[in-house]
Amino acid sequence: MESLMISFEKNKKGIVLIIIAALFTVLGQYFWKLSHANNIELVIIGFLFYGIGAVGMIIAFKFGSFSVLHPMMSINYIFTILLAYFTLGESINLYKIIGLLFIMIGITCVGVGDE
Repeated sequence: MESLMISFEKNKKGIVLIIIAALFTVLGQYFWKLSHANNIELVIIGFLFYGIGAVGMIIAFKFGSFSVLHPMMSINYIFTILLAYFTLGESINLYKIIGLLFIMIGITCVGVGDE
């Protein structure tokens, strides 16, 4: 547990930025989904959100270890499932919950490895 906290403290700013970047990329993809390629305004909004997410990811890498931060982009799967559930009415079944737990465990294990 101590090594997890040390790694978190070392990469804290980068972790926060990478989580925000992941959220923006998910929102960008969400707007692309809503556009159905017919609504150019939503496509543009999607590109803006996705671009902000990409720039945020680049900035985040300046504030932490690449080997810790890049795998944290997989948090976008968690954001995606939650967004789809709350806005698109998609279901969350046991397999998705188990998958999300594995992702969270994996992110934690990678974060501990930064010593």
